[in-house]
Amino acid sequence: MTSTRRIAPAADRTYFAAFLDLRGKPGIVVGGGPVAALKAEALLRSGVRLTVIAPELCARLTELTLHGALRHEARRFQPGDLVGTEIAIAATDDPAVNESVSASAKSLRIPVNVVDSTALSSFIMPSLIDRPPLQIAISSAGNSPVLARRLRTAIEAAVPFAYGRLAALAGRFRAASKLRFPDAAARRRFWERILDGPIASMVLAGREQAAVRAMERELDGNAPGEAPLGSVYLVGGGPGNPELLTLRALRVMQEADVVLFDHLVAPAILDLARRDAERIYVGKEQDNHALGQEEINALMVRLALEGKRVVRLKGGDPFIFGRGGEEIEALAAHGVPFEVVPGITAASGVAAYAGIPLTHRDLAQSCVFVTGHLKDGTLDLNWETLVQPRQTVVIYMGVHGLARLCNGLVAHGLAATTPAALIEKGTTAAQRVVAGTLGTLAELAAGARVRPPALVIVGEVVRLREKLGWYQPTALDAVPQQQV
Repeated sequence: MTSTRRIAPAADRTYFAAFLDLRGKPGIVVGGGPVAALKAEALLRSGVRLTVIAPELCARLTELTLHGALRHEARRFQPGDLVGTEIAIAATDDPAVNESVSASAKSLRIPVNVVDSTALSSFIMPSLIDRPPLQIAISSAGNSPVLARRLRTAIEAAVPFAYGRLAALAGRFRAASKLRFPDAAARRRFWERILDGPIASMVLAGREQAAVRAMERELDGNAPGEAPLGSVYLVGGGPGNPELLTLRALRVMQEADVVLFDHLVAPAILDLARRDAERIYVGKEQDNHALGQEEINALMVRLALEGKRVVRLKGGDPFIFGRGGEEIEALAAHGVPFEVVPGITAASGVAAYAGIPLTHRDLAQSCVFVTGHLKDGTLDLNWETLVQPRQTVVIYMGVHGLARLCNGLVAHGLAATTPAALIEKGTTAAQRVVAGTLGTLAELAAGARVRPPALVIVGEVVRLREKLGWYQPTALDAVPQQQV
């Protein structure tokens, strides 16, 4: 004798979640205002042949009508309007009209939604995250649409737009994978490997053709038995504040097997990497290099050839004084797949947090980035380029050679009274600004005991700092700004 267990409906969950195929199907929206326009656009994106019934239309619905996206009937709703349709939405401010649409639809067994009325609706419209063909729907069963929208916002930040392309790639090869792996468990393991590996990374990086070729090799049976090939991500960690890390950077850091990080990477940013990822310090400080550049290049190649996902984490942006170009040259030479994830460079991030616009219509029409790093005790700079009028000069790694930099700029034509600022640990809670002129900045910095990382900004735009400075560090150990 067999027994069955009764499944009782949950008291707090009364809706059945489903996705309807409405492509080419007739649908009706009753109402002509902005809310009706939002509902109409949602139906149009689903491929509905839409008719809007309303005496008047808002600007957006008028535009859609003129472009032929929908048909408009300029009149009031009549119960017979729903005959032959497959979905209906009422979005008017007239309760009697909304009730009529609901009653008519339910009598015809047509799905109906009445805006802001779950009692009159047979279905509700969820808050939607749309990454075609991937869709994520969130519903509070009508109890709190605002909460559903907040959850959508939180999830949207974690779901890249490229996930839609990844889903499309999987759909393209779904039938082939069934032939290649008839066993469901084996097929599941195959797709888990694909979605966690280099092929998915190719799609997310915009290299879809390479991903297609790799998938074809996998399903032809050439890949099994071969040593898995890893990949390297050159990731810009930004100027120091973890809130300024890009979404893409955060995602690849949380997928990394190994993280190779520089001296200028803030600990708070490194902490965002996958917890069980191996962390290897390869930083370079003044006269103190953990590894030489060639050793770093070789390490990245070796780890990738072992099949590992490697994040090469740099401060700022990898392509601005970060030797990113040299590193991807080494990777390309060994056939290692790589992706560059740009970061906010110190010039833009630190200047913004210091209240110093790098360009300004009245003060600076150009901006130059240079490194003040001393090599063999000398500065090798194109001074003539740096002393042009109405220009901002941003100097990376300029602390140790600050006096020589300031004196060199004055010697080649800039006035000693030219405004200049030194920003230490910019964008972080320990940020402090030392502001003066080319003639006074070195002495002020020495008195304040400024230490790297620090950025030098020279130009008339520095004068705006007092008026535009908006960021005030909140950490207990934050140091007050220094100025003349």
